[in-house]
Amino acid sequence: MYIAATKNHYKNHKIKIIMAGKLTGKVAIITGASAGIGRASAIALAEEGAHIIITARRGDRLHELVAEIKKLGSDATVVVGDAREESTALATVKAALAVTGKIDILLNNTGMGIYKNLVDTSLEDYDTMMDTNMRSGFLFTRHVVPEMIKQKSGTILMLSSMAGVYGFAGEAVYCSTKFAQVGFAQALDRELRPHGIKVGAICPGGVKTEFAIGTGRTQEGVDQSGMLEAEDVASAVLLACTQSSNSRIIEIQMRTMAEALA
Repeated sequence: MYIAATKNHYKNHKIKIIMAGKLTGKVAIITGASAGIGRASAIALAEEGAHIIITARRGDRLHELVAEIKKLGSDATVVVGDAREESTALATVKAALAVTGKIDILLNNTGMGIYKNLVDTSLEDYDTMMDTNMRSGFLFTRHVVPEMIKQKSGTILMLSSMAGVYGFAGEAVYCSTKFAQVGFAQALDRELRPHGIKVGAICPGGVKTEFAIGTGRTQEGVDQSGMLEAEDVASAVLLACTQSSNSRIIEIQMRTMAEALA
């Protein structure tokens, strides 16, 4: 932020405050942006001046989010689609380049959980979680990276979980998808850093969102919990996206003050 005097500053004793956000001029793709952490992250980055490319299956929610982002003085572009499908990733990258000409940030936020003991977990459950949590991140990253290599810059974040750091009973398959995200990010950190691209993972504990409600959580349980807020995680996303060109965040682990560490 800097302060510039108006034309009649000395006469009228008035000043004009001009805000310059940390992400002004940057372009960020956020998947799964219709709710929860994705939505909160879109707002957090827009507040710092980023143009947000938001994608999810629920178009009505995305358009509501666009209206909110515009009130903040930023802009957003909507791509409605299933993040598990390559066509959605391709359409999102195409839209970003058509509107802004570049991609600076990719937040692979799309995710879902089905909490069951192994003997109760079906192959369909496995495929649904793996495709939603890992395939989507692979597809978007695969098609964003060539653009970032051309630019010789960019930040890619996987929205993983503390379930990607250590295992939880009753969540074996979910944990495997989250460990996969962390491993994906770690490998790409080494692969892409020579191109000026930063890659990291955000690993929160439980968050008060609609995530896994009906597939292992209840609304009442979430409401009464001491879990993190979506905005807490969005703050970590923003931190990772606003590092200097000389630094990168490899992994952020987050826990609520009310939650046990194991």
